[in-house]
Order: sequence, then structure tokens, then C-alpha cells
Amino acid sequence: MKQGSGFSALRRLTAAAGLALAVVLGALPFGATMAAPTDEVRAAFERFVAAQNAHDEKAVASLLLDSPDFLWITRGTAVWGPEAAMKRFAALYQGTWQLEPHPSELKVMIIDDSVVQLFVPITFTIGGAGQPAQTTRFLMNLVLRKTADGWKVSSILPIPAAAL
Repeated sequence: MKQGSGFSALRRLTAAAGLALAVVLGALPFGATMAAPTDEVRAAFERFVAAQNAHDEKAVASLLLDSPDFLWITRGTAVWGPEAAMKRFAALYQGTWQLEPHPSELKVMIIDDSVVQLFVPITFTIGGAGQPAQTTRFLMNLVLRKTADGWKVSSILPIPAAAL
């Protein structure tokens, strides 16, 4: 065996390993696939608001994460799971229930490629069946998760805000 042949084999092995690493790194999800899904999230939120305002229970339910970990804080009470949330929405829909988000103030914060937090000031007009409606401003926070069926609302966290 020649004295330089071991060094040449080591150089070829190092070059092959470098090429394999470059191929693997090139396949990882960087850049375009990590782009902000802001438009998709905004569209899901717009569908959620439209379904709420139409009191369309089926459409609202289709936009909630189908998980017992779904959480909605309402009037100081934690509502867990989409079934419990839909029972509460159905009761609220018997009266006045109208959402008016302020879209120019909507912000989407990317947590990772499958989880986002959405913030938007929103004006609720709420009233029980046969009761006068009241208008209240909230700072609405939602967490949405990307699923095979699109973005789903994972949590709804409204915080009462001072009137404008």
C-alpha cells in the first residue's frame, strides 16, 4: 500500500460525507415552507366570525379543533372541548350574538409552522333571548392549529377592554 493512498481515501470519504450532509440539509423545511401563514389564518378567522354572526352551528363546529384540549374562557368559566363549547354557543345564539372585529388591528403571531396566536380588538353585541343587547369591547386572543383540514381554533381567550 502506498503511503499517500490512505490520505486520498480519507479525502474521498470526507467529500462524500459533505455531499450527503448538503443533500440532507437541502431537504429540511427552511425558507418558503416556514413562511408566515398569515393569509390562511386571517381567512379562517373571517370564516369563524361569519359563522358566528350567522349563528351557523355546523360551520362554527367545523372551525373548532376537535380535541378535548380545546379551551374557551367565557365569563370567568373554562369551557373544555368542542362539544361543550357548541352547547354554550347554541344557548347564546338564542339571543343577540354579533361580533365586529377591527381587522386593521388584527395581528397574527407565528409560534411555529402549525400553531399561531391571533389578536384582534372586537366589539360584541350580546343579549339573552328577550333581553336588551349590550355592546362590549374585548381584546380577543385565539390560538389556531394547522390540521389536515386547515386552521382550527384551539382556544378562545376574550379579555374585556375599556370602551373607546
